[in-house]
This record gives sequence, structure tokens and C-alpha cells, in this order.
Amino acid sequence: MSTEITDNAEQSRYEIRLDGELAGFVEYERGEGALVFIHTEVDPAFGGKGVGSSLAQGALDDVRAKGLSVVPVCPFIKKWIGKHPDYKDLVR
Repeated sequence: MSTEITDNAEQSRYEIRLDGELAGFVEYERGEGALVFIHTEVDPAFGGKGVGSSLAQGALDDVRAKGLSVVPVCPFIKKWIGKHPDYKDLVR
């Protein structure tokens, strides 16, 4: 199964696709030098398969590559960062 995570800037969200099918997304708002992650959603058909975790990691890796920080308002992203201390440096 192929996994692709992309930044859909037009819709202000990161998307994860499995074999080309949209499986989930994390919505954000742009701030000065940061992205405010406000909501994460995974299609129930893909639940329990680690899709949300893969999406969080991919989105945060992209944020790091762009030299930005994050404000994790979304409870899922906030909890995920709490479990992965190597991403805490991204939090504003």
C-alpha cells in the first residue's frame, strides 16, 4: 500500500492518501512563522491502522523542513507530540 502525505495549501490542510484514496487530513491556519493545527480527521474506513500517526509525523516533518513551528490546538496533534518528544522543539 502506497502512502502519500501532501500539503494542500489551497485548503489549508495536510492530506494523507493510501493508494491514491484520501484517508485523512489535518487542518491548519497560517500564523507568523507557524502553522496552527486545529483539527485532524481520519476516515473511519482507515481507523486503527496508524493513519493518524503517519499523518501527524509527515505533517510535522514538513513543518520542520520549512523552518516553521506549530501551535497544536488540535487534541490529537497535541497528544501525538507529547508521545514523541523529538518533535517538541517545533511547538511555539
